[in-house]
Amino acid sequence: MTRLDRRRWLAGAGALAAAPAAAWAAAGGARMYDYLFLDLDAPPGTPPSKAYADAVRARAPGIAAAGGEVLGLFTPQLGWHARQAALLVGWTPDAASREAELAALGKLPGVGKAERHRLAATARPSAGDRPKPGGIYVHRWFVIGASDLDEVVALSTEGWRDFEARFDTNIFGLFAAGRSAADKAAGATRLLLVTRYKDHGVWETSRDPSTDAMAAFMRRQKLTRDTWAASTLLTAI
Repeated sequence: MTRLDRRRWLAGAGALAAAPAAAWAAAGGARMYDYLFLDLDAPPGTPPSKAYADAVRARAPGIAAAGGEVLGLFTPQLGWHARQAALLVGWTPDAASREAELAALGKLPGVGKAERHRLAATARPSAGDRPKPGGIYVHRWFVIGASDLDEVVALSTEGWRDFEARFDTNIFGLFAAGRSAADKAAGATRLLLVTRYKDHGVWETSRDPSTDAMAAFMRRQKLTRDTWAASTLLTAI
């Protein structure tokens, strides 16, 4: 798939459920995840995300049969171009057709470019977690030293306790991305943090430096080589 500039990762809206949650909870084992960042085209007058969502919906039975579940289709609110979107898909451990389904999702009509990131959950999400409707979703990427992964996850979970109790927020997931050759050469690991906020006002208020949460996040920041974030929406389709 075509590689995209990471500076273009900055916001989205829209969500699509494909498989029953009960089936996932009963399946057991570690879940696998994929994140597709997309450049989309659509006929004049048609939002690109709607056209792509319709195409994904048509594939939903095949995705479910292959052991997959579309957890979210995120489309621009702030930062991304109107034609861009991101798709988050979860897989059962025995999803033999994962590669074929991902290739198909990246080549649906209207997809101009697609960048795939293979993800593994760290402290979150658990197998039964699904993004909650409403609010905004912030996608934040971190680049850290590979040897700092355990400490960064521990600092994150420490901060979440105060963060979620104090603000109208929910941490959906903190994912470790599969390491590229460049990551390995740099001794780096990339993490994707997906957080739901009630609105942008809560997002801004939650940055209060006096909280216990921010104290933990500031310690995490000292281990961070680079970071960038996107404000997104999650919309049922």
